[in-house]
Amino acid sequence: MSVTSVARRSSGFARFYARVAPAMDVGGVTEHRRALLAGVAGRVLEVGAGTGANFPHYPPEVTEVIAVEPEPHLRRLAETAARAARVPVTVTDGVAEHLAAPDRDADAVVACLMLCSVHDRDTALAEMFRVLRPGGRLHFFEHVRADHPGLRRAQRVLDATVWPRLNGGCHLATDTAAAVHRAGFTNVRSRKVNWPETRPTLPFAPHILGTADRPALQGEA
Repeated sequence: MSVTSVARRSSGFARFYARVAPAMDVGGVTEHRRALLAGVAGRVLEVGAGTGANFPHYPPEVTEVIAVEPEPHLRRLAETAARAARVPVTVTDGVAEHLAAPDRDADAVVACLMLCSVHDRDTALAEMFRVLRPGGRLHFFEHVRADHPGLRRAQRVLDATVWPRLNGGCHLATDTAAAVHRAGFTNVRSRKVNWPETRPTLPFAPHILGTADRPALQGEA
C-alpha cells in the first residue's frame, strides 16, 4: 500500500489511510522509518508527508523540517503531529512535481512511500534534485519491482487493474533505483526490504530503502 501520494488524491482514500496508518506502523513500518531517517541532519524537505508519521523519528541533528502534503485531511493531521515533534516542523501544501522551494535550499530530502503514486515520478525526482544543495542527500523508502518473475507478473496485473484505484494511484512494479539514477543522483545505496513480512511474499510487500547524493560542485569536499 502506498502510504502517501503527492497527487491530489481522493479524500476517501486519504481518510482510509489515516485510519490504517497507525496499525501499519505497529506492524513494522516504524522500524523502516527509523532506518530511513538515520543520519538526516540540517534543513530537511519531506515530500508527501501524509499524517506526519515520520516526524517523531527525526534525529536531533535536524534543524528544520519543511513537510509538503497536498491532501487537506492528511495535512491537518500532519499539522497536529508537527506540534508534538521534537524538531521544528512546518507543514505546507504542495505537490512533488512543483515544489515551492528555492534551488539548493535543503540539506536532505525525504521521500517515504510516495514516489509510487505521483503523476510524474521523473519530474518529482528532478524537483528533489533541484532543491537539494550540492552534496545533499535523498533518503527514500518506496515500493519496488519484485525480484521473482512470478511476483513481478502479479504486480503488473494489479497495477493494470484494481491496485491504483484502491490505493491512491499507487503502482507496485516500479524501478525506484533506476529512476533515482536518471534524475542525476550518485552514490545510490539501497537494500530490499519486505513489508509486510509474510510467507509467501505478497505482491505489495517488496520495498527499497536507501539514500542517494546530489553531486558536490567541482572543487567541493
